[in-house]
Amino acid sequence: MASFSLAGMFIVLLNGLVAASMLFIVAAGVSIIFGVSRVANFAHGSFYMIGAYVAYSIYSALPTTLWAFVLSVVGAGLAIGALGVLVEILVLRRIYQAPELLQLVATFALVLIAQDAVQKVWGPEDLIGPRVPYLKGALNIFGRNFPEYNLLLIIVAPLLLGGLWLLFNYTRWGTLMRAASQDREMVEALGVDQKWLFTSVFFLGSILAGLAGGLQVPREGANLGMDLNTIIEAFVVVVIGGMGSLMGCFLASVIVGVFLSFGAIFLPKAAIVLVFVIMAITLAVRPNGLLGKPAFAVRAAGTTAEWVLRPFSRHQCYVAAVVALALVLLPLFLSEFGVVVATEILIFALFGCSLYFLIGPSGMPSFGHAAYFAIGAYTVALMDRSIGTGIFFNLLCAPVAAVAAALIFGWFCVRLSGVYLAMLTLAFAQIVWSIVYSWNDLTGGENGLVGIHMTRWLSSTVDFYYLALVVTAVGALAIQWIIFSPFGYGLRAGRDAPVRSAAIGIDVRMQQWLGLAVSAAFAGLAGGLMAYLKRGVYPEVASVTTSIDAILMTLVGGMQSIVGPIVGAAIYHGLKTWIQLSTEAWRAVTGVVILLLVMLLPKGIAGLFEACAPAIARCRRYRSS
Repeated sequence: MASFSLAGMFIVLLNGLVAASMLFIVAAGVSIIFGVSRVANFAHGSFYMIGAYVAYSIYSALPTTLWAFVLSVVGAGLAIGALGVLVEILVLRRIYQAPELLQLVATFALVLIAQDAVQKVWGPEDLIGPRVPYLKGALNIFGRNFPEYNLLLIIVAPLLLGGLWLLFNYTRWGTLMRAASQDREMVEALGVDQKWLFTSVFFLGSILAGLAGGLQVPREGANLGMDLNTIIEAFVVVVIGGMGSLMGCFLASVIVGVFLSFGAIFLPKAAIVLVFVIMAITLAVRPNGLLGKPAFAVRAAGTTAEWVLRPFSRHQCYVAAVVALALVLLPLFLSEFGVVVATEILIFALFGCSLYFLIGPSGMPSFGHAAYFAIGAYTVALMDRSIGTGIFFNLLCAPVAAVAAALIFGWFCVRLSGVYLAMLTLAFAQIVWSIVYSWNDLTGGENGLVGIHMTRWLSSTVDFYYLALVVTAVGALAIQWIIFSPFGYGLRAGRDAPVRSAAIGIDVRMQQWLGLAVSAAFAGLAGGLMAYLKRGVYPEVASVTTSIDAILMTLVGGMQSIVGPIVGAAIYHGLKTWIQLSTEAWRAVTGVVILLLVMLLPKGIAGLFEACAPAIARCRRYRSS
């Protein structure tokens, strides 16, 4: 029995190394691209997915030979490399100077486009490629069978690591790449054409994504869900290893792959969240990752200072009053479905305002703000089902629960900055998602909690619309007041000049900790409202997609004032709902619209009005003269 257990452990270890190998190939591309361009390329997962489909098409069209398999993998790598160059030239080259979260929005738009494009070309079904000749069998290891192809995958990662190390350390291009990852301004001053250096880096990183997709086809095939799942794990690996460190990336891949393999056996219910727990622990101990450099983390931060926050002018107050009156009269002109959509927009506007407060004044990028939205929603649902308290008491408890979680999470988060901070917020959000998805007895698991009771005098959609309108308006005004209070000015001082702020006596970490708590309170309140609107709550409210929707609404609207996320929620959610009802390819259409907005209006839609303000002022002066 002991020998059998030992053999089983060894097989589990080998499976972990297989997963680690595939993770490293994808994560190495992410690390290389981010190391030079500072772009957190969310579309890298889509490149990996498309590479798998391209390899499947090539391999299936040729006789099943070893050379056909090699050709399919190499062909997928080169095809995705060319696709990466195209994306870099047409899209990313235009937004290199934009804040990191805006770059994330652009690359996420590419994810939406890729999902519909792949489904249109290859269909929705999973595609399983033929097994590789000469590697179809299995080896007997301690009495257990282990696929021969998996052994090949274990060997690939160390070989690739060695090849990349030689490329970066013994070629002129590698020297330029390493120099650009440390000081891009100096490289440009030496006369190096950074545009084509960035393009070549994207070519190499995209090739790695295509190769990983091609190697995955004989093992697990190609499917439409492999993009988001893989890119999130790849980001986690890169952050654990240290941004820009290939050796750290390799080490983190082994740690994550092995832990996931053993976790699936010994902690099956916690296996989903195990990788994020590892990342949270690593960043708590080593804020720059296992082999990351502190200087690198500092250079990756500091983009939020570009968002200059301004109070309302007198004319803007007049416009706000007119808009408020229009919102009061709006239900008179809408159908019941239209009122529901308008209520959703109001709730998402409050959610977006909470994230705006965190990103703007606090200077804390977040990829996991849905955690507090979900905590508020589940608090309302659980209190309604277990205690039976009324709507107003439950809505008051929702932000309290979100603040409690933020104080716990924030103790870890305020120690980090830049991408490390954003990824840690993602880790905590995934932990929340895993809890609500797996804890069937408390949260209902994947079926959620339904049947939330509504007060009789708020049972109609119009009545609840007015409640959401009042709560959102009061919440937005409260956030605006906090931003321009002494506390808000202290937050912005810590955001723009943390060293000077500390020198004059401002506790920057404490300010950020409290700022996160304030932001979480309004997000939890929005989640509670959404639970009542939907008469239930599901794990999707804590998903990555919900967090990205909040980022999209906030950045598409603009970060110059509180008006931005409100405008962004109206445009994004309204447009998304209309597109979903109009076409089956709603993801691609939404992605194209988002991409155009990001490229044409980098300051958001609200920023467009700000840009037009000088021209309007000149026209007024001309008329008066």
